[in-house]
Amino acid sequence: MTRIRSGKQPDRQECILLYQPNHHHKWLFDLRVAALVTGGKDSALALYRAVLQGHKVVCLVTMVPQRADSWMFHSPNVHLADLFAEAVSIPLVKADTSGEKEAEVVDLKQALAQLSIDSVVSGAIFSHYQKERIDGICKELCIKHVTPLWHEDPLSILREILELKMKTIIVGAYANGLTQQWLGREIDENTINDLIELNKRFEVSIVGEGGEYETLVLDAPFFSKRIKLIDTERIWQGASGYLLVKKAVLVAK
Repeated sequence: MTRIRSGKQPDRQECILLYQPNHHHKWLFDLRVAALVTGGKDSALALYRAVLQGHKVVCLVTMVPQRADSWMFHSPNVHLADLFAEAVSIPLVKADTSGEKEAEVVDLKQALAQLSIDSVVSGAIFSHYQKERIDGICKELCIKHVTPLWHEDPLSILREILELKMKTIIVGAYANGLTQQWLGREIDENTINDLIELNKRFEVSIVGEGGEYETLVLDAPFFSKRIKLIDTERIWQGASGYLLVKKAVLVAK
């Protein structure tokens, strides 16, 4: 894990110039980017899109919540972010967060303020709660918030994951209709069809944007190695639970 040192932050006048809508400078296509990642599908796909768009991703940032019911951040198996970062060969910055509403926003701001970056990439799709808070942080730090997946069709996102052969499994189930048999299930055509049916019956988000389910990406086109799960355990309490990954390693593709 590598920690990126802070560089000089632009002053207020520089910020004003930076965000003039008619200033389409080259820097917009050569940003020093920090990508917020959890190891899940949305942040992984957003990272992939950012790289395709020509952004220079200088580090990944993973916030580690100290409670499972964080409003902002993914918690199941976030410890695997280290393997994710090694698989994509990008330095990782990790920071603890209380996981408490609003306080965790301050934690994220403090983590990003230490980095020499122009922009932050997130995997937000429909969550105005998440996007507006990251927007606010970026405005204060005078950096740009890039959201490659914002308001895209949920079904199209899942189908793109399949087309990219991004091997993704479900590691958290928190909504009506999602039983413990879903834990460890790979997202494939059958899974997508079942999610569509759950959406019709229980209004479960097809992409899990409301926290209905959480995912873990084990392999993708931009991985130099894939993540192999060695030891897992299903933790189920009442009507929800998660797949705890006790041991995982990187292996050759």
